[in-house]
Amino acid sequence: MKPTALIADDEPLLREILEARLAAAWPELQVVAQARNGRQAVELFEQHQPDVCFLDVHMPGLSGVEVARQVGKRAHLVFVTAFDKYALEAFEHGALDYLVKPVTAVRLNETVERLKARWQQATPAVHSEQLLTQLAARLKLDQPQTLDWIRASVGASLRMIPIDDIDYLKSDTKYTLVAYRDEGQAAEALIRTPLKDLLAQLPPAHFAQVHRSVVVNLRSIRRVTRGENETAEIELKGRHERLGVSRSHLHLFKEM
Repeated sequence: MKPTALIADDEPLLREILEARLAAAWPELQVVAQARNGRQAVELFEQHQPDVCFLDVHMPGLSGVEVARQVGKRAHLVFVTAFDKYALEAFEHGALDYLVKPVTAVRLNETVERLKARWQQATPAVHSEQLLTQLAARLKLDQPQTLDWIRASVGASLRMIPIDDIDYLKSDTKYTLVAYRDEGQAAEALIRTPLKDLLAQLPPAHFAQVHRSVVVNLRSIRRVTRGENETAEIELKGRHERLGVSRSHLHLFKEM
């Protein structure tokens, strides 16, 4: 039987890139499922029972470590993380398999060789509850994570948008619109992460929710004009659009 795998990452483009590179590094491996968040990863694991799970550490709902706890030792695990020296120290001290974003072919090949050997020899998964607990503590996964940038697919490329460059975020049906500055010019991108999940990770000193569907960077505001029925309108620096402030959030601008 061919080995099987599950890929869990909240960014679709990164899932596709990892799947393509796995196909080159381990042609026999069959990716049977892709998950966009932690809860879906658990559901798809129970459905497909893959031999290997590639888990993004920071995902909406459940973190990759929390998913690993539910998977137990039923699969070999590879954690995928954005570069962070403290995160890497946590993995190295715990002797856990990990990949750093963006995933390089050299590092992936090394990981694949270890996975091949374990799978062929039917070696049990090396992680333990103690290791996972230590990893969660070192990465502080039980605390809200503050974003430094947002990953967004723009055409066929992946754009890394610094938080400081974002003017506002707005819910748009199944997506979130990210309005940002690209070398000083107004630009937009759509991401799948819900606005409510992003809000919990944004610096509260600089970002505020002004409407149930809008979060604004306070540093991007030019002026706020009071309207009728206890509402207001935000004018942004260098942008033509106006953002409405709902009655329940008008207190943020009580000094005007």
